[in-house]
Amino acid sequence: MVKTTLKIEGMMCGHCEAHVNDTVRNGFDVKKVTSSHKKGTSEIISDQPLDAEKLKAAIEADGYKVLSAESEPYEKKGFSLFK
Repeated sequence: MVKTTLKIEGMMCGHCEAHVNDTVRNGFDVKKVTSSHKKGTSEIISDQPLDAEKLKAAIEADGYKVLSAESEPYEKKGFSLFK
């Protein structure tokens, strides 16, 4: 799995976060997306790496500015009695 973190300028409220999340969910095959207008970020979890340019274009088409995109391997953290 892959975690993609976007720095986004222009999100002002919870409605903006939902708008960005919906754009990502509707345009890409993702497991989870969480945005924060306070931090100016969006974190996306997906099985495969996402095309950063297509992601940027989709979000910017909604009126936000993507400042950067970084991807890294993601390992789900969970509770286990056996670790």
